[in-house]
Amino acid sequence: MSYLLTCPNCGKREVTDFAYGGEVVPRPKSKPSERELNTYNYFRRNVAGVQREWWNHRSGCRAWFLAERDTTTNEVKWVGLPADRDSRDGEAGATAHGAQGPGAQGIGGAGSGGVTA
Repeated sequence: MSYLLTCPNCGKREVTDFAYGGEVVPRPKSKPSERELNTYNYFRRNVAGVQREWWNHRSGCRAWFLAERDTTTNEVKWVGLPADRDSRDGEAGATAHGAQGPGAQGIGGAGSGGVTA
């Protein structure tokens, strides 16, 4: 199903212009156990409803940004740059990856597009 997603820099575009970066999950503590690290890397809530997600505008400005999307209807409730999330966190109560997005230091190394470890 196709829908429109709004890039904070470029405006509305088809969702096919973007790469899904995964749902936003809290980072583990500074020295996580293997179990905590595996949970962080591989397990997601995958809710039926509104969840906060990472997106990358791969066919445009290439910026990483956050979106709150209803997974049952694909209605996008909010989009913003990582710097905007602090004001939004007070409303939504979610925590996020580092400010550079999930591809900043991926599992396969810097810029790999993986999940931030």
